[in-house]
Amino acid sequence: MMRSGRLGVGVIGAGRVGPVVAAALGAAGHALTGITAGSDPDRTEAILPGVPVLDAAEVARRSELVVLAVPGSEIPALVEGLAAVGAWQPGQLVLHTHAAFGTDVLRPAAEKGAIPLAVHPAITFTGTSIDLRQLNGGYAAVTAPAPVLPIAQALAVELGCEPVVITEGDRAAYGEAIATATEFSREIVRQSTALLAGVGVESPGMFLSALVRSSVDHALSAAFDAPWSDPGPTSPGDSIQG
Repeated sequence: MMRSGRLGVGVIGAGRVGPVVAAALGAAGHALTGITAGSDPDRTEAILPGVPVLDAAEVARRSELVVLAVPGSEIPALVEGLAAVGAWQPGQLVLHTHAAFGTDVLRPAAEKGAIPLAVHPAITFTGTSIDLRQLNGGYAAVTAPAPVLPIAQALAVELGCEPVVITEGDRAAYGEAIATATEFSREIVRQSTALLAGVGVESPGMFLSALVRSSVDHALSAAFDAPWSDPGPTSPGDSIQG
């Protein structure tokens, strides 16, 4: 099952992810029907000028594709609440962007006839137009029932990403991989910059920039060439002395 042509796209969630996803889909030719209010309306307006700000139920009622870009802990209650007020429509596309969930979390919408999709762009969002450049050439994990998987893949492509299919059963492991990569990286940088600041290094983030980037590039190259082999030195100083 594939759809063609322009969709009316509404977004629930105006944090760092929702407005960027909306802007990318708008640039791909879809019409933006509305977005819910967020904590930074100026930032949302900057990336989505003129897009109506509506409540969640109205976004769902007006849209052929509803993007849920909210924290994972909020998705179940949101989907169930919109089902309770009759906001979901038969044939409507409902897509969430959370890494750790597949489409089962969208079951209340699917029971009303909506088509559930999970598309997670694998980037760290800033909530600015910089993200649109990051999306181009990136990857997105897609999960959907087999008959509508091509729709999820097509939407990932329209975001600028190469779609990678993750099964429903593997989605939790995928989410753990994404969380490990992002949170571990952030924590290591926080710890390292704090230590450097403690010994009097000015601008520790700048000091570490080339080292961290080159170390990550090396690790990614090793994983790409031989993903299950020994990635190299394990002693803390080995990689910076050779």
